[in-house]
Amino acid sequence: MLKVTLSVLLLAIITTIVGYQQLQATITSPLLVSTNTHFEVKKGTGFNQLCKQWQAKGWLENCWRYQVVAKLDPTLTDLKAGLYELTSDSVITNIKKINKGDQVSFSFTIIEGQNLREVLEAIKKANNLQNDLKDDALSMQILNSDMYLEGWLFPDTYHYHNNDTASSVLKRAAVKMQQVLEDAWHERSDDLPYDTAYKALIMASIIEKETGLASERPLIASAFVNRLNTNMRLQTDPTVIYGIGADFDGDIKSKDLRDYTPYNTYRINGLPPTPIAMPSKAAILAAVNPPQSDYVYFVSKGDGSHQFSTTLKQHNVAVNTYILNKKN
Repeated sequence: MLKVTLSVLLLAIITTIVGYQQLQATITSPLLVSTNTHFEVKKGTGFNQLCKQWQAKGWLENCWRYQVVAKLDPTLTDLKAGLYELTSDSVITNIKKINKGDQVSFSFTIIEGQNLREVLEAIKKANNLQNDLKDDALSMQILNSDMYLEGWLFPDTYHYHNNDTASSVLKRAAVKMQQVLEDAWHERSDDLPYDTAYKALIMASIIEKETGLASERPLIASAFVNRLNTNMRLQTDPTVIYGIGADFDGDIKSKDLRDYTPYNTYRINGLPPTPIAMPSKAAILAAVNPPQSDYVYFVSKGDGSHQFSTTLKQHNVAVNTYILNKKN
């Protein structure tokens, strides 16, 4: 009787050891992918179905062992739909990635100074992003208002998952811009020549397009504010270019400066009716808190920087130095 008991006990111990070893082997067994591989888990996919899909691809040898592990740890069966990057780590590690919803992340960047047309062209080409944009009702779709969308998308990098919508990305950019503008407007200077946050956004977009050097944004802002305060026209080329639109061929002609458009600041007084680009936070801060200066004029030196002047005489000298002499 004792021998039988010992034999049963020994068999139980051996079975336990073998079972434990099998369990450990299953838990640590790698997923048989040669390189990191994208795999989409469809909505409603169950644990057994996923396992069979991987087995059919030759990524694991059989499913029953993992079904046993799932019985011991039911949380493994909670699969979240999405696109995942599978690796040669263990099968269980890859399944837990799906349990957590740790999907592949893609990104879309709105660049400082891009205009709306350029942003829309880029986002419609973005990988793994559904284009649900309604071109005939874009402002209502993104801003939930009929305000023109230009200027309202904050320049930044936005991450998204497979099959997210383009509108969801742009809505996040719009919310961020609204918050940045609101915060900046609350901290604005008292003597600005514009009385709404939207007009500050318009000014910020012009500052953004005029500056090749970020460090010059405040001085550009100061010069523009000084012009507005003295009833001088802004006379800035980027607004003219925006008014020409897609027909702009890269060269502003005398005719372009004479032709009337709502954006030709050589012809109109004050600000154009809308922003002309997506301004950075730095440009917005410059627009709402420009430094005090006597500068009214500036001319490009050709290296991204500008020569600032307080009088027309100084400006004409700078134009002769940096523009006319270079053409001769």
